[in-house]
Amino acid sequence: MTSTAPTTPATRSTAHSTFVVERTFDASVERVWRAFADPTEKHAWFGTSDDWTTSEDTDDFRVGGTAVSEGEFHGGPVSRYVATYTDVVEPERFVLTYDMWLDGAHISTSVATYELTADGDGTHLRYTEQGVHLDGPDSAEGREEGTRGIFDVLAVHLGE
Repeated sequence: MTSTAPTTPATRSTAHSTFVVERTFDASVERVWRAFADPTEKHAWFGTSDDWTTSEDTDDFRVGGTAVSEGEFHGGPVSRYVATYTDVVEPERFVLTYDMWLDGAHISTSVATYELTADGDGTHLRYTEQGVHLDGPDSAEGREEGTRGIFDVLAVHLGE
């Protein structure tokens, strides 16, 4: 992979952020958990669309396991996501660290915590991300917007 633009010491930057996204799904905790934990099911909704061309997709949902998703959106730059699961408490919580690359340039490192609790017949998901965005092509605002969009796709997958 090649980098989109070279960075120099004068153009390097770091931006730290924390954001929280909360969402209630009309599905049981076990059903929402399975959407994340089962690799076949997760592939059906996470990082897939008619506009996305996947070049790599793996997921080993266990402490120490990794997940990799790489592809292109509309034939644009190659996006690469590599995560390591650091905590898995079924069906309540999982924590992962993940890195993002865009055309080979490392753009961020994050810690993400997913907490699932019953809310009547549904599931309340609390997602907290703490990250560092590197050298400008990524931002906390963009990441939060993207996360909300991912959860919209999950809701459709769950039948909402």
